[in-house]
Amino acid sequence: MIRTALATASLALALALSLGAAPHAARAAGELHAEPPNAPQQKPAFAGQTRAPEQRSTAAFDVLTVAKGLDYPWGLAFLPSGEMLVTERPGRLRLVTATGKLSAPLKGVPRVDARAQGGLLDVVIDPDFASNGLVYLSYAEPQSGGRSTTAVARGKLVRDGSPRLEEVERIYRQEPVLKSTGHYGSRLVFAPDGMLFITQGDRQIPEGRVLSQQNDALQGKIVRIRPDGSVPADNPFVGMPGHRPEVWSTGHRNIQSAAIHPVTGELWELEHGTRGGDELNIARKGKNYGWPLIAYGIEYRGAAIGEGLTARDGLEQPAYYWDPNIAPSGMVFYTGALFPAWKGNILVGGLASTSLVRLVTEGDRVVGEEHLLRDLKPSPERIRDVAQGPEGAIYLLTDSPQGRILKLIPKD
Repeated sequence: MIRTALATASLALALALSLGAAPHAARAAGELHAEPPNAPQQKPAFAGQTRAPEQRSTAAFDVLTVAKGLDYPWGLAFLPSGEMLVTERPGRLRLVTATGKLSAPLKGVPRVDARAQGGLLDVVIDPDFASNGLVYLSYAEPQSGGRSTTAVARGKLVRDGSPRLEEVERIYRQEPVLKSTGHYGSRLVFAPDGMLFITQGDRQIPEGRVLSQQNDALQGKIVRIRPDGSVPADNPFVGMPGHRPEVWSTGHRNIQSAAIHPVTGELWELEHGTRGGDELNIARKGKNYGWPLIAYGIEYRGAAIGEGLTARDGLEQPAYYWDPNIAPSGMVFYTGALFPAWKGNILVGGLASTSLVRLVTEGDRVVGEEHLLRDLKPSPERIRDVAQGPEGAIYLLTDSPQGRILKLIPKD
């Protein structure tokens, strides 16, 4: 149930008094683009494709700690009641009340491979949750011989007695299955037409890089399926020999941020680069975004990526890229009323940048950037996920074994 403005203010005051609120001005700490790029010889394909002007806002806000003690929280979804579902990477799903009370881990969650980057990842609720109670989870699914893969399951949230998931079924599995513990992706996003986008990675090994450009593999792809796991007839490669029909777009490295544009209805995503090369893309039907044939930045050990190309005919350019990286995870287009100056902006979690990154856009282009929360107390934290609450507040998950749910509200 969406709270009234008065109830929201009362809750914010209660949380501030009981859990502690840290005041923050909406400002960046130091020069935004002072650090030199890893690949200074590379030039953007068009003006403004990287290092957009710093655009500081005048919005001041408080940061409330809603809940703490979460073990590497990864994904957050709001229920119609105002409660939150939060995943913990070791394999736990919890209900969290608006006042920060954590439930016991819900039973019924699929078994996960929690090594390295693996575990329980994203969570979303069905567009018809009020009538069907369905919850969707992405996770690293363990396989034989030390292998694992990205998978998605759904189950019904049952609230009588101890909260739990029932009738759990896997609706998607990335194939082929590889022996790796990295680059699973994976964000889940429902489109306005009710289809489910699943973002993925290349699995962080040479074999997966190659598969990112192969039509019969699911590595390095965004897929689009119906909520039951079946393939929509209007997917771009349906009926084409040698192509996986689930695929929506190809040539992605590792996507941990994705959201639907509130006006156009298109899927926007951010993916991790190597040393430089984090990308913002508009994931369009049937397009190839180049990885690893073209990329900005360099390999972790300093060499060029492949042939060192940043552009090639038939391959899409990113709408924006970073060098050095922010390491993006989680994103939302802000549409609330609490921060009118940020309406329409993209808010992105920064792991490497230990910040909340605000992007100002005009059409398909980024025209301004700001890094917030660099002075977060008691110390800067990696931001894993970003969500907009039903009252218009901004909620964040911090990535640590003592992870927190933070809430941004306007100051005063």
